[in-house]
Amino acid sequence: MKTNNFRTDLAVELQESLTDRTGIETQVEEEDYLTSTWVSVTNKVGEDAIGKPVGNYITLESQEMKENNLEAHEQITQALAEKLGRLHNLPKEAVVLVIGLGNRHVTPDALGPLVCEKLLVTRHLQDDVPLDYMGELRAVCALAPGVMGITGIETAEIVKGVSDRVKPDLIIAIDAMAARRTSRINATIQMSDTGINPGAGLGNKRTPINQGSMGVPVIAIGVPTVVDAATLVNDTMEKMLDEIKVAAGGNEPFFGMLKNMQDGDRYNLITEILDPYAGNMFVTPKEVDAVVERLAKIIADGLNAALHPGI
Repeated sequence: MKTNNFRTDLAVELQESLTDRTGIETQVEEEDYLTSTWVSVTNKVGEDAIGKPVGNYITLESQEMKENNLEAHEQITQALAEKLGRLHNLPKEAVVLVIGLGNRHVTPDALGPLVCEKLLVTRHLQDDVPLDYMGELRAVCALAPGVMGITGIETAEIVKGVSDRVKPDLIIAIDAMAARRTSRINATIQMSDTGINPGAGLGNKRTPINQGSMGVPVIAIGVPTVVDAATLVNDTMEKMLDEIKVAAGGNEPFFGMLKNMQDGDRYNLITEILDPYAGNMFVTPKEVDAVVERLAKIIADGLNAALHPGI
């Protein structure tokens, strides 16, 4: 079998399959509607094992993100603002550039642009608003640069050009992601201080947007809105095998063999069977329009609370 090639952007999923956790530290917190997982990659050994750069990865998980539960959304918003403050300590006079990555015309990929539309942007008000009031509002600006298929320009090039002009103290990049578990679709927010590789979860290779390429710290915020077809089949097969095993009284050796296969081996087998017919197919829930709007509001409200001390 070929090596594990799960398509996921989530550090919490990558670390779940590790047997040797050298260089990786994990902390889990439970709240009413929310589970928070902090994964820290502390050295090169951990970086090689998990396939993510050294840094911090915070995951907020709640099935209520997909529902119209305002009480849960408020708790998630407050948690996002608090965790964002722990990732990077901003002075009041800091300038922040928010980048909404993705394609506004493709709903599962429209999260970044939608967040930018809901942000409180204030950089343009600095010369017009009394200083006493601006003291409670940081200078925040936002940009949704589109995708290279529309602009013909590498997204990192656009962000770098704007960053060189605006000279922000921090860049926050927001993007849709891919996950390896269907249960995490539209129910997970990941934040990290290591930047982002646009399109990495879908197998696209783009110039990274991180401190190395931009010259300033970059925080990435993402939500998995799709899974690939092999992941969907793998999850379905796992549940099906559980039911068959119960029905067979646990005595059927063939189904037991399939159930006991390593998760990565079973995924790779499914990928080989699906290729080339459905190997590049990605799946998203039918209610994605409403859910992405809710998620954009949660993230925008969390950013507004974190970036503007007066809110």
